[in-house]
Amino acid sequence: MSLLLADAFEHESLKAAEPVLRTDVPEALSRQLRWVHSSEVLDIAPLLRGGELLLSGGQALATASDERRVDYVRQLAARGITALAIETGPELPAIPESMIDAGQDAGLPIIELCKVAPFVGIMQAINSLLVSESVAQLQFGDETSHAMAAELAHGGGLDQLLAVLAGRTGSSARLVSPSGITLGSATAAAQPESGTVTTVDVPVRGVLAARLELEVPDDGDANLAQVAGERCVDILGLALLQRMPPGLKELAGIELMRAVSSGTQSWRLQQLGPASGFPASGPVAAVVVRSPAAGQLRTRLDGILDGTVPQSASYADNAELIALAALPRTRAVASRIALIHALEALEVPDGSVTAVGPLAQGIGEAPWSLAEARRTLELIQGAGSGPGAANGVVDTEDFAVERLAQGSLDAAVREGFVRRQLGAVVEHDELRRSELMRTLAVWLDTGCNTAHAARELHLERQSMHHRLQRIFELCGGDPRGTGRLVALHVATRLARL
Repeated sequence: MSLLLADAFEHESLKAAEPVLRTDVPEALSRQLRWVHSSEVLDIAPLLRGGELLLSGGQALATASDERRVDYVRQLAARGITALAIETGPELPAIPESMIDAGQDAGLPIIELCKVAPFVGIMQAINSLLVSESVAQLQFGDETSHAMAAELAHGGGLDQLLAVLAGRTGSSARLVSPSGITLGSATAAAQPESGTVTTVDVPVRGVLAARLELEVPDDGDANLAQVAGERCVDILGLALLQRMPPGLKELAGIELMRAVSSGTQSWRLQQLGPASGFPASGPVAAVVVRSPAAGQLRTRLDGILDGTVPQSASYADNAELIALAALPRTRAVASRIALIHALEALEVPDGSVTAVGPLAQGIGEAPWSLAEARRTLELIQGAGSGPGAANGVVDTEDFAVERLAQGSLDAAVREGFVRRQLGAVVEHDELRRSELMRTLAVWLDTGCNTAHAARELHLERQSMHHRLQRIFELCGGDPRGTGRLVALHVATRLARL
């Protein structure tokens, strides 16, 4: 069985701190515990995965505002941690009522640690138990996978495979296609009407083929069922292949995308292209989607591509979804821009980003377009925000200068160029904490359109003019109409690297 919050309460390491539950959250002690972590950082929530028991010494909370304390509780609750334990003492004599109320409203158990106890000892003791439990769960998952493989070897279909999984996990198992059609199902004996549903994606050759739904009864072990389901994905994928093998065109498309991704030689791509519907010659552009839900986005991406370009192929691999779009010869540039705008409608989770590669002349240049799209995403992730992004979609052509400089100039040369062109502006920003460099970059990126740049920077036009005047003084005058304009623009772009 999984370790529950109640088990942690009874562990000697935590009992030494005399824990007292201060919120009345229903079934708080029945919550499953994934890990024990300690931190005094109030912005820790984005770094947590959920299921943690978070230990806090209270030092940061003692000096924080009441509003910040409440936000802290709400952020942790939204992250899905199991409980928050706060040590009280001289610095924080009691947990503020506002935090307890916030925890009560958000459903987050808040525990007061009435005595000092070493957090390191608590974490080592309880986390050791959790690691041992994880190993046992993986072993159980492997045993379940082996049992399903034996069933498949003896001719068992999807229903029989799911019956093995349901019987071992005590859950109701259902395999559903991306369109919602039930492909197979099985129910454990005496299955109750209610329970927790956990889902696992089942890809076939990099394509999301189905989703496994496991409904675990309230007294069951959802974590164990999740692990078992994840370990059985390959077996279910094999069974799906036997039931509905992909057509030759689909297989050629998958092989084509694998070849493009690995940079296969041009002659091989020219063989695979026509087999998957791509002409051997003609403009193409690559698309890269980096997202924690890459496999789940493939169907939606294919729908956008089908409605925008004559021919396309896609492939999902880990956290990256790649695609290739064939564009009409006579209006390739306009079609590529239309594709970028169409991709803005792709609904993606937070942390996702999409890049459209430059035009490649023929299927043989497709790996180059894909590589340029990937390089652009790496530039953006390394340098922060930059031009060309709209709703998470990036046009790689907006970063051609950065890619050229990164590939052709070493860091010292780039830094020297920026220093010679904009050293006075950089120094002004460092000394006065101003934003002249950003102002100049936006102004240049908007084609020296002062009104447009002011809107981008949320500035009054008069403030924008004052900033530009100061920039011109530092840079040796208004660069418009001179050869220095290009040099300054390039310098602002290199500064982002």
